[in-house]
Amino acid sequence: MTATLVAKDLAGGYAHRTLFDHLDLTVAPGDVIGVVGANGAGKTTLLRVLAGDLAPLHGTVSRAPADAFVGWLPQEHERIPGETVAQYVARRTGCAEATLAMDTAADALADSTPTSGSVGTADVYAAALDHWLASGAADLDERLPGVLDDLGFHRDAVAPESVLMTELSGGQAARVGLAALLCSRFDVVLLDEPTNDLDLDGLDRLEDVVRGMRGGVVLVSHDREFLSRSVTAVLELDLAQHTNTLFGGGYDSYLHEREVARRHKREEYEEFAEKKADLVARARTQREWSSQGVRNAMRKAPDNDKIRRRAATESSEKQAQKVRQMESRIARLEEVAEPRKEWVLEFTIGAAPRSSSVVATLNDAEVRQGDFVLGPVSLQVNAGERIGITGPNGAGKSTLLRLLLGRFAPDSGTVHLGANVAIGEIDQTRSEFEGAAPLAERFEELVPDYSTAEVRTLLAKFGLRADHVDRAVSDLSPGERTRAALALLQARGTNVLVLDEPTNHLDLAAIEQLESALHSYDGAVLLVTHDRRMLANVRLDRAWHVESGRVREG
Repeated sequence: MTATLVAKDLAGGYAHRTLFDHLDLTVAPGDVIGVVGANGAGKTTLLRVLAGDLAPLHGTVSRAPADAFVGWLPQEHERIPGETVAQYVARRTGCAEATLAMDTAADALADSTPTSGSVGTADVYAAALDHWLASGAADLDERLPGVLDDLGFHRDAVAPESVLMTELSGGQAARVGLAALLCSRFDVVLLDEPTNDLDLDGLDRLEDVVRGMRGGVVLVSHDREFLSRSVTAVLELDLAQHTNTLFGGGYDSYLHEREVARRHKREEYEEFAEKKADLVARARTQREWSSQGVRNAMRKAPDNDKIRRRAATESSEKQAQKVRQMESRIARLEEVAEPRKEWVLEFTIGAAPRSSSVVATLNDAEVRQGDFVLGPVSLQVNAGERIGITGPNGAGKSTLLRLLLGRFAPDSGTVHLGANVAIGEIDQTRSEFEGAAPLAERFEELVPDYSTAEVRTLLAKFGLRADHVDRAVSDLSPGERTRAALALLQARGTNVLVLDEPTNHLDLAAIEQLESALHSYDGAVLLVTHDRRMLANVRLDRAWHVESGRVREG
């Protein structure tokens, strides 16, 4: 079906806070619109409103035709206990909901009698059946195994009807999410952070899927390379200016246009401010001249010199008229609001005294985890070395990091950690910020030398203010937990920095700040990422590629 989604004068947010307003957007077949903005600007809220999952504060969202199938795929791969891969995909694609609606309509039709309005019941059933067929539910069970197999899930290892989603790793869950997208029959697709936890092969496949969709797509992503390769337009939600702007063209075009627009706004304001300041200064000078002229005339003129008094009065009135004219010119100036400076995360990575010259060594180290084997591996990390680590999901990258850091002993071979090694780490799950403890309390536990006031000040610098620090860390968004982890890196001294997918859930500005902080950091760096622009932007001395439990240099 060819479908169009139209939002008019849309406002979204919550009762106490409007995140965006006066937003107009048309999503036509073939459009791929990327939504960007700082964390908290309302990107996910916008997708929920477009999907009909959240009521707008103002405005309307319409579909043409009215029964167009709009699919919203949230960023969190919610894993319900006991739910199989097949059930997850059916839920994610809308097939499960369509099947339930059809079964309910069928039961109602079977129970209906001519006197109870069976004609209306038949219409409901017909509509439910049409939607069930359009969703692809009829042959989903036949299509899914082939899609999973194509994505690297062998049928013997991952049987969709029996394997539980809770048994899968984050990378595997991301692949199943991609399988759901491939199996979906949405007319318009709304994707929230679809690149999270996907490896390079998964990213390539996702790009092919998005580019190949005939229907419209609205997506939120912080993967700059994915945006550059995929989107046809960019919708920017500017939290600081409280504006929304649609930029035609791709992501790189958006970056250029945004920079030009910001420069013009700044120049326009500076020109206005300079002109106004000049007029105000001239009005002040003329006002002082007028006052001084009256005082001089009164002091020098004899009481009986009527002609001189009249001349002085006329002169002062002329000066007063000039003042009024200047004030009128100031009032007629078209006001130009000063562009508000957007909040930007600025931080440095705390440094510790230099470690020994050798940070860590592995000698024929091997780790066995069920059927998976990492190694044997022989590697050495030296002080100050910067190493980029890539490889497909499930290849053993995180296992390699834990082995190097001495988190567990190898089943064979040896591991040695150098002296005076101070490790700073952001792991994939942001595990240091989990549980029911309030954020400020958890942070104080991790940095006992900091007072409560110092903790709150530091967290505020990372955009975690009063409404965040007293909340349980488990209630924070993934992006907020990531910023807390970055704050921890600044608070602690480190000479070995370990980053495992650090860009997941960070907004674009924060990713750029992280790259800047890495540029000035002089300790050792172990960076695991699938962010292709980060790999290109961050200075690296060595590259390790991990695949099938083996580590290859270069």
